[in-house]
Amino acid sequence: MNNQIHWNNIYQTKSPGQLSWTQDVPVTSLDFVHNFRLPKTARIIDIGGGDSRLVDHLIEEGYRDVTVLDLSAEALQRARHRLGEKAQLAQWIVADVTTFNPAGEYDLWHDRATFHFLTTQPQVATYLSIARRAVHPGGYAVIGTFSDNGPSSCSGLPVRQYSEQALTQELDNGFQKIKCIIEDHRTPFNTLQNFLFCSFKRA
Repeated sequence: MNNQIHWNNIYQTKSPGQLSWTQDVPVTSLDFVHNFRLPKTARIIDIGGGDSRLVDHLIEEGYRDVTVLDLSAEALQRARHRLGEKAQLAQWIVADVTTFNPAGEYDLWHDRATFHFLTTQPQVATYLSIARRAVHPGGYAVIGTFSDNGPSSCSGLPVRQYSEQALTQELDNGFQKIKCIIEDHRTPFNTLQNFLFCSFKRA
């Protein structure tokens, strides 16, 4: 509950230009999606999507089974407001990912910058157990976290940094690594955050 209050407050008091994770075009995430060559009927879930524009681009590209999950109702409301009538082409879930009970299986689990907020091993284990249930065999996952050269906190909360080896080891039970990349994300206020993005296939 405290985390939900924290994130709702952030989205109530800050504009997109004041949020470090804002991207007009989420190029890296879209590149991973395109590499999977998923059909337009693919079931895609964006974990911790907030008011990210990934859903905008997926809808524009013709995907019609996109779900955005976030702890903050305020964040999802901002995204729905931005999309207008197109918001009805996506599903919106207000939930903590560590208590999420998937109603079915997904072809793609996408997470940019939620996983690294799970700083204890029980939290990580719970998240990965849910992800294994949510992604069908042969499906995909993309996880983006701060790298071991990235920030140690974000939005007033501690984060867990990852090397490629550490992230791969965490997902080893149930997911096979496809590839990882390192990139610098330039924030709206012109600072750099070093990210690790890895794609996986559900075993």
